[in-house]
Amino acid sequence: MKAIELNAAEFRKQIYDYEKNPTAWKYEGDLPAVIDFYATWCGPCKMMAPVMETLAGEYEGRVRIYKIDVDKEQRLAALFGVRSIPTFLFIPQSGDPQHAMGAMDITQMRRIIDEVLLKK
Repeated sequence: MKAIELNAAEFRKQIYDYEKNPTAWKYEGDLPAVIDFYATWCGPCKMMAPVMETLAGEYEGRVRIYKIDVDKEQRLAALFGVRSIPTFLFIPQSGDPQHAMGAMDITQMRRIIDEVLLKK
């Protein structure tokens, strides 16, 4: 399983339609999700890429792993206040998403996914 690349149209369909619901968060997904806001030129983002791919496989069927290229999708990055990369958005099935900034090791990512998204 690989992390799924999102553009703005897919984001609106699968995550949050900010045009239909500009003032209130309404998650459109059927599973909790993690979004990796990254850039192709970013060193720490390159370090996180294999971690995110591993997590996509480990959590397949329980959590969706997405990625958004901030250079291609500047509006999405601005919508979530992404000022540094990598930035991660952890989206529970219900409730508001949570942000984390900076590269993390796989153990830290698993802990956040388990505690925030899967409530273990």
